[in-house]
Amino acid sequence: MNVQKTPWEAVNGVLLLNKPRGLTSQQALFRVRRRLRAAKAGHGGTLDPLADGLLMLCFGAATKFAQRHLEADKRYVAVLQLGVRTTTDDAEGEIVERRAVEVSRSQVDAVLPRFIGAISQTPPVYSALKRDGKPLYAYARAGETVEVAARTVQIHSMDVLSLQNDQLALAVHCGKGTYIRALARDIGEALGCGAHLAALTRTASGGFSLEQALTLDEAEALASADLRSRLLPTDVLLQSSPRQNLDAAQAQRFLHGARLSGLAPDEPVVPGEDVRVYGPLAAGQDAVLLGIGAWEQGAESVVLTPRRLLCSDELAPAKTFAIPPPISQPRTESLPESLHQEARP
Repeated sequence: MNVQKTPWEAVNGVLLLNKPRGLTSQQALFRVRRRLRAAKAGHGGTLDPLADGLLMLCFGAATKFAQRHLEADKRYVAVLQLGVRTTTDDAEGEIVERRAVEVSRSQVDAVLPRFIGAISQTPPVYSALKRDGKPLYAYARAGETVEVAARTVQIHSMDVLSLQNDQLALAVHCGKGTYIRALARDIGEALGCGAHLAALTRTASGGFSLEQALTLDEAEALASADLRSRLLPTDVLLQSSPRQNLDAAQAQRFLHGARLSGLAPDEPVVPGEDVRVYGPLAAGQDAVLLGIGAWEQGAESVVLTPRRLLCSDELAPAKTFAIPPPISQPRTESLPESLHQEARP
């Protein structure tokens, strides 16, 4: 007997998910994608299996702009296990050293300012960063030693949530490319006892909060149509960019890759900066997001040049969006109970 499968469909938008621990970001994405039957999907910032919290899932047209969100600031609650170093700088690695812990709150307060601002950070040897086309973790698993170059990352703020039972809980606000595992390792060394990351929750990413996200159980319990109603529109990823509106004729030319001159910019022009572009597909229709372009200086006026265009099945009427409230009651405690439980030795 032939079993007819539901086809994958063109689904466009963004879903805020509270990823559970024990799953990779790709596994969580696939489970939601399968529920939506979405033909194209990606996510805006990997969370390790050890971590839980906010994961932005992008579908259809939104995948074209997910990279922008990878570069957004993020907030975390991190639990450091003091006195224990591991091969991976987190709880999933093998223990390589134990040290006595005699750390006071005043010592922590004295050390943390060293890690605020633009700091030099060496990524963990067990990471997906590539060298000669090969991820660093592949070298580490093979027992090969490679030199990992330090790089500059931005830590905007770091606050102590608790210090008890050799565990230090921190609220961290950081810029792109920051490894919280490496931060835990380095803070442990500065305290003289060593440390690894015992638990991690991403609480915010860009302008989005964990309290606005669905859990995976909630997402899978919803009917496909109800889950689609929770999707944010694609242009939620582009709100930091200036907007340019086109008429129907200009919109058609822009969608065909034409450079447009003689336009009156709707917002101040910064040459080379991304501009989100909207216009109707025909006279009398509502405007839709067409893609992103950039202003260039022409011979007589600025010129709008296409950079990333949407396909016909990705075009949807532009609308004022509002992030839906969570289905479940949001947590109010500063340190989530899940972290208390996970951080126990």
